[in-house]
Amino acid sequence: MADMAAGAEGPLYIYSINRVETNIGRILNALAQTGRSHRIYYAMKANRYATLLKKLAQSRLCGVDICSPNELDHALACGFRAADMSFTGTAVSNRDLDRLLAHKSLTINCDTISMIRRIGERARGREIGIRINPAIGTGYGNQKRLVYAGTHATKFGIYREQWREALAVAASYDLKITSLHFHSGCGYLDAQLARWEAALTAALSFSAGLSDLRMINIGGGLGLPHKSTDACLDLSRWASIIRRHFKDLDVTVAVEPGGYIVKDAGMLVLTVTDIEQKVGTRFAYVNGGFNLHPEPMFYNLPCEPVACIRRDQAPSDWSKLTIAGNINEAQDLWAEPASMPPLLEGDYIALLNAGAYGASMSSNHCMRGDFEEILI
Repeated sequence: MADMAAGAEGPLYIYSINRVETNIGRILNALAQTGRSHRIYYAMKANRYATLLKKLAQSRLCGVDICSPNELDHALACGFRAADMSFTGTAVSNRDLDRLLAHKSLTINCDTISMIRRIGERARGREIGIRINPAIGTGYGNQKRLVYAGTHATKFGIYREQWREALAVAASYDLKITSLHFHSGCGYLDAQLARWEAALTAALSFSAGLSDLRMINIGGGLGLPHKSTDACLDLSRWASIIRRHFKDLDVTVAVEPGGYIVKDAGMLVLTVTDIEQKVGTRFAYVNGGFNLHPEPMFYNLPCEPVACIRRDQAPSDWSKLTIAGNINEAQDLWAEPASMPPLLEGDYIALLNAGAYGASMSSNHCMRGDFEEILI
């Protein structure tokens, strides 16, 4: 990793296609245990690196989940067909709808009753999906920022109280509801599976009486360990929950993971610029800040730092230090504290679990948004 970083002019994202394909295979194997037809839509908002998307399109292992017309165009340019895409977006404008509806084979999941009506006005008789809100959600560590549904009203999907009206509007335009979609939250692990099952149960209750229904999309949000105390999500247990609840439903089970597929397949490698003691804290400064990977600050999902050095160091020589980025903001700290071997200026630090919601969420804050990406 240090050798690759040395060839870059600044911060470097490194992604492993082997790990990506392994993660997809793991999900496909779990879905095979459900006894239902199934498919994966990779959530490209997690990582839209064109080289990666082209590999996924060529592999035919998955479709792609999109949430904007520009993502649609990007996916098409990378080799995905509209028929292999599922659109689920919010605050969808009329201009957005016109661009989406130009692709008749695209699955469009409606987020509001207004969106159902506006599709009906433009494409009477079309097949649609509806995003519903089960009013139950969960995410990594039960963090509120990672929950998409719950007792507090969220902007996503159609609630039970709106359901009759939504069906009536769809019927008035002869729209066929062929897909249901829900998403409860991001990063759930075993501790959250019971609550995720409750959300699934609530979501499936919306399927009653939908004679044209062919697919139920159970969303994404499958979690990965972020801390040494986290255990991996038990996919067999996850699959058994799906099998139990879908055994009497003749539909395709769809899932749209993003982070689970690419997060641990990527790292962000940064250069140590300074090592300095300030009062009682030892700082290691690096040439990239939170603007390159906002997820740790936004959602408290840490990227564990690892030193990329070849010098042999006994564990007794390691020490605690704070890893600080190059953005002029007080919160621009990658880790505090982190246990590291002795570092020198010019050494490299890799931030793990950086393959998702890093480059795709980055900004040019302080005009320090430059980085490179490679797929290996």
